[in-house]
Amino acid sequence: MSSALLSDDPCPDAIVAVPVRNEEERIAACLKAIDAQEGLEPGRLGLVLFLNNCTDGTEALVSALVPTLSIPVRVLSENFSGAHAGWARRRAMDAAAAWLGDAGNAGIILSTDADSRVPPNWVARNRAAIRAGADAVAGRVELDAAEAALLPPSLPARGRLEDLYDALITEAEARIDPDPHDPWPCHRTAIGATLAVTRSAYLAVGGMPEIPLGEDGAFIARLLEHGLRVRHATDVCVTISARLAGRAPGGVADTIRSRCEEPDALCDARMETFPRAVRRYAWRRRFRRMHDRGLLARNEAWARAIGIAPVEARRIAALPLGQAIAEAERLSPDLAYRPIGPRQLPGQIRIARLGVAALRLGFGLLGFARRIAGSAASGRPVADPRGSRI
Repeated sequence: MSSALLSDDPCPDAIVAVPVRNEEERIAACLKAIDAQEGLEPGRLGLVLFLNNCTDGTEALVSALVPTLSIPVRVLSENFSGAHAGWARRRAMDAAAAWLGDAGNAGIILSTDADSRVPPNWVARNRAAIRAGADAVAGRVELDAAEAALLPPSLPARGRLEDLYDALITEAEARIDPDPHDPWPCHRTAIGATLAVTRSAYLAVGGMPEIPLGEDGAFIARLLEHGLRVRHATDVCVTISARLAGRAPGGVADTIRSRCEEPDALCDARMETFPRAVRRYAWRRRFRRMHDRGLLARNEAWARAIGIAPVEARRIAALPLGQAIAEAERLSPDLAYRPIGPRQLPGQIRIARLGVAALRLGFGLLGFARRIAGSAASGRPVADPRGSRI
């Protein structure tokens, strides 16, 4: 692996890490957006570019662009036949962690993609969330409007339904099983195009998972399993490409293309029917309370109820909370995710609106939410505690 420093080398306290592969068409916009960050003192922000397996004009373009930037940049380059998304992102973030280490065990590592454009307040808003107590920040993404306009109309229409349903079940989760470090409004996106993490938290979980697909989601899951505070910030949003030919197999481009080819492909795993989602969140709340009181090992009825063997129940009871929840959901046949298809979205949105309205009002909370969801699913009206019928 070769590396080069193409500008002055101070020790900033926030480093943006970008894996780059054959991005000559988009890298300029990416770098200019990172360089245009507002609300930061000079010298506080640095940039790591990890160029891997580039066969187009990306390297030459980067060499020409970096000297024009106002922030310090470290450029690394490597060709590796076994390269994949998780490997490249880890290399970039590890280099950022090492740079921060020059100034001590402090600072923030931010991740984005070479085909993305961050807004001018991206670093400042991530930093604000971390100053407010988060160990890591997961932001949202939006497709590039011009590129999205070229997609089949059915795809953006499906996306809007998915976004609406995702927001409803996320609000239900936040009200049923609230996380004091990630209060509503929040979201559940976990994508490498907009991640931020303290260097200490990054090292505490062993860094970015070096897996071919889904490294970003696995990283957030790892942080939560270790009991670290993750804020899914709604005010952090990055523009990503809507292209159909991406660089990472199984990434956003592949998802867009597959949904163009298979309009009825299932939604993301967490998009279950609303009653099932409510049951999951209620189970997590009960499990969390039992764990906090040390009750999991005393009474294994919880394990029998979700189909977990006694020996596994005892092992799970001894784990830290985040890991215990993850293991219980992984092993329980009753808690396996059963995602819905796009044709089910309108009906589930109607049910979820009723259920979330009940949760907002606080009338019976879970019991009323379950009743209203079940009645909506069966077509029967349900009595509103205020006296009307819904």
